[in-house]
Amino acid sequence: MTAILQSLACDRWETPATGLVDIPSAIDGRVVARASSAGLDFAAIARHARQVGGPKLRAMTFHQRADMLKALGAYLGERKEQLYALAADTGANRRDNAIDIDGSLVTLAAFASRGRRELPDAGFITEGEVEALSKRGSFVGQHILTPLHGVAVHINAFNFPCWGLLEKLAPALLAGVPVIAKPATATAYVAEALVKMIDESKLLPQGALQLVCGGLGDLLDHLNGQDVIAFTGSLETSEKLRAHPNVARHSIRFIAERDSLNAAVLGPDIKPADPEFDLFAHEIVREMTAKAGQKCTAIRRVLVPRAQEAAVIEALKARLADVKLGDPRRDDKAMGPLVSRGQREAVRAAIATLQSEAEIVFGDPNVCEAEGIDTQAGAYMSPVLLRAREPMQASHVHATEAFGPVATVLAYDDVAQAVELVRRGEGSLVASLFTYDDVVAEQMILGLAPFHGRLLIVDRDDAAESTGHGTPLPALLHGGPGRAGGGEELGGLRSVYHYMQRTAIQCSPRRLARLTGTWTRGAPAPAAEVHPFKLNYNQLEIGQSIETASRPITLDDIEHFAHFTGDTFYAHMDEAAAKANPFFPGRVAHGYLILAFAAGLFVDPAPGPLLANYGLDNLRFLKPVSPDDSIKVKLTVKQKSPARRPEYGEVRWDVEVVNQNGEPVARYDLLTMSARPAA
Repeated sequence: MTAILQSLACDRWETPATGLVDIPSAIDGRVVARASSAGLDFAAIARHARQVGGPKLRAMTFHQRADMLKALGAYLGERKEQLYALAADTGANRRDNAIDIDGSLVTLAAFASRGRRELPDAGFITEGEVEALSKRGSFVGQHILTPLHGVAVHINAFNFPCWGLLEKLAPALLAGVPVIAKPATATAYVAEALVKMIDESKLLPQGALQLVCGGLGDLLDHLNGQDVIAFTGSLETSEKLRAHPNVARHSIRFIAERDSLNAAVLGPDIKPADPEFDLFAHEIVREMTAKAGQKCTAIRRVLVPRAQEAAVIEALKARLADVKLGDPRRDDKAMGPLVSRGQREAVRAAIATLQSEAEIVFGDPNVCEAEGIDTQAGAYMSPVLLRAREPMQASHVHATEAFGPVATVLAYDDVAQAVELVRRGEGSLVASLFTYDDVVAEQMILGLAPFHGRLLIVDRDDAAESTGHGTPLPALLHGGPGRAGGGEELGGLRSVYHYMQRTAIQCSPRRLARLTGTWTRGAPAPAAEVHPFKLNYNQLEIGQSIETASRPITLDDIEHFAHFTGDTFYAHMDEAAAKANPFFPGRVAHGYLILAFAAGLFVDPAPGPLLANYGLDNLRFLKPVSPDDSIKVKLTVKQKSPARRPEYGEVRWDVEVVNQNGEPVARYDLLTMSARPAA
């Protein structure tokens, strides 16, 4: 029996009875599933996310949510073959589905790791430095980021039913915001199977994730200013959603990733004998045929120097001739069909539009043959390469996206013209440049960066390890300006911050320190009764401090340090030369001598709970120290963070070194590991 897809609403799996839409297999057209969202109470779904999922997620710290993502990735990884089996009917072969399925698991792991490494074990984030807002230091400010008290509505495209869902889900859950996911109907059977696995894992809190298979109904009517919409799909649908009266009325955050006329440019310095030429041809064909060209990052425009146009076309034709179509269930190297016959018709219509300005030099959108398969019953289509007749007069080439195995070659005369042609795409997700010329690379990068979310520069030096034109990475921005939607999915913590509110907090240093758990200047710093290095992680309190005795620094100290280390820089050894330097009154102590002597003043030598010093942050030398000056140190517990292992914790200390007049000569953060006994 054909599967009827269910929706996960209010932590219950709901089966629709009306409004069912058939979902055909891309391979042979048979109906593999039916979907509808009829009967769902979208107001209740949104309310459940806000009232159940949101509070449960916000009660967790970033580290707990990161651990949740890590565990979820491991759980799904053990069951991914079930997803591969289903995903074949989308038309993608195993190699292409690895991008979707394994790529989604890599994304979960990346956000889990980043949350553990870069976010606090707390419920909010401090951003930037503390700003002094008054002369005497009793009034300060700092930005904090807190989770929105709403729901993230994720509307995904058909081409990546797993990765599209999880690459949006991971940053939202890490931020502490529940998700309502709406997959594209054409491949919703894969997304449903994924969410059923997630639900069965019981790793997410109730209300953290809901799934809508079918239409959105009136969901947008029930959103407010605490909510976020993240959309991947066509420009037309994006415009309708963004213009929804309720979305506009509440200024609902809208993240869009949509149509993108991505380009690849062969630099004018590259000839057919250069390695970059073959790299360029290989990448064009790979991007045309991976997922049958159904990728938002696929190369649509191929820009080549006019002198190399014929050579590039011949190289591409030769490679495209080797591409074979096949059943993706049987051959993981063959290009499979498009997602549906309807999608194939849409691509054919786009090609017809392009033909008003370009001629087909390879392939036929209406004729497709492959051994052992019925190409018409399925949604098979040959790769199609076009050549723009007059690139500078063309308009459709820069505005029409054939979302399939299609690309158009455009010849340019110089770098300025190449940049102009690429810019006519009015904003794209990614562009690639193949050059070995530094001047060309700089001109292209500066010319194209304002119009793209990502630029890939490929040459013989980085090609072996390059992840390629079409691969978004969790650590880097995925999005683009203008036509591409203006969104910033992924991009490390940037994508987490989309689901948080940035707020400026203005208050006293004491209040700020209590709120953030980070000591700041002007906040109370009571003298510790016991040397802090003798206290374990649990015993240390934010603001505890000690002030050391003074130590004089003599000329003999400076000269001994210079000869012992080999640092005989003239400012330490030559009085006349030092006085001629605008920064020094004469011979001065080495900065690293000051650090070494400071450590000697505050270090407790006996074995104790302090296990290791693992670095310094934010070091600044503020005032020269001359011979016969003296220094002393104020050491304050600035911040505590639990480490990955429970036996110890990370302690950040504020270190201020002052001279005999109380003037700061150096400031820095000292980073240590302190023992953390079991509670």
